[in-house]
Amino acid sequence: MTAQGWSFRMTPIRKLLILLATICLGVCIFRLVTGLGIVTNLNDEWPWGLWIGFDVLTGVALAGGGYFTAIVVHVLHRDQYHAIARGAMLTSLLGYLLVMAGLFLDIGQWFNFWRPFVSWGHTSVLFEVFWCVSCYTTVQILEFGEIFTERVGKKWHNAFKKAMPVLLIVGIIFPTLHQSSLGGLYLIAVDKLYPLWWSTLIPYFFLISSFFVGPAMICVESTLAGKAYNHKVPVEVLRGLAKIGGYFMLLYLALKIFDLSNRNVWDLVFAGNLESTMFLLELGFGVIIPILIVFSGMSKSRSGLFIYGLLVSGGVILNRMNVVFTGMSGKAGASYFPSIWEWAVSIGLVSIGVLAYCFIVENFRILEHEEHHA
Repeated sequence: MTAQGWSFRMTPIRKLLILLATICLGVCIFRLVTGLGIVTNLNDEWPWGLWIGFDVLTGVALAGGGYFTAIVVHVLHRDQYHAIARGAMLTSLLGYLLVMAGLFLDIGQWFNFWRPFVSWGHTSVLFEVFWCVSCYTTVQILEFGEIFTERVGKKWHNAFKKAMPVLLIVGIIFPTLHQSSLGGLYLIAVDKLYPLWWSTLIPYFFLISSFFVGPAMICVESTLAGKAYNHKVPVEVLRGLAKIGGYFMLLYLALKIFDLSNRNVWDLVFAGNLESTMFLLELGFGVIIPILIVFSGMSKSRSGLFIYGLLVSGGVILNRMNVVFTGMSGKAGASYFPSIWEWAVSIGLVSIGVLAYCFIVENFRILEHEEHHA
């Protein structure tokens, strides 16, 4: 459909996404009216569920491609990667907007969301996370202003363009703070989080993983966008980004091995229980196998890079889910499984993100390609 030059192709998949998004919005309104008790399966033993585990902790990590790309392209001036800069920035912006939505929905008394802006709880890790995520989302919106004003409000375009260097620098600082702080939230759970995941180094694990998942998400997004919009990012560009991520995965793996040895918990790694199985899956398929792909001939093909991206992204998702659920289940004192409405909201938020991505790509100069093909 088109109106005043704006376009949005309607396809069967997009109709399904619109349906899922509509259900999500309906459940969100119902949750805001009735509270968390009816819509979710949360309880005193499980105050953090799917919305925090997936929509926030995982969503923030997967949205790390924005600041990763900003560092590589605009700080290190690796101009050969400029072709993916806007796509990565858009994916990151949409990811953070959905993270903010997830945070808002998980606040028990949502009408008090404004209090951290005026109540200075500087000793709280959650306070720091709230401020950094809020500020970084605001910065990304302003960064998108350069793209937006190429078509709307063109008189402001030069102003946004001149402000970009400052916005990029500020935008790099905030993620390095809250990415690590999200892991730091679990430092106080020393007697609750299973030892395979609890560590004094968990903030660094969260930070490093958020960095190497950036190129993985770019490989996935670029492959899917390439098929949908006939926009082929050169394989060497994606391979170069993947190798940068590969070095960070090597650092992550070395730090993980050092940590397990230093805390003498190798016996738990091969204990054969649920925790050890999930830990080995997370480390094997999410880190070790992708490292082998990146530094082998498989990374010379689009399919190899796509598999690498899926494995790394899946590994980070599994890691966050293990920290929130698997690692906490033993000491929780109660069981928890997300309600159908929690699933509806999480799936619906992802659907909204996909729809927004499609609309923006089809109406703004995100991909360096003049025409879009169905």
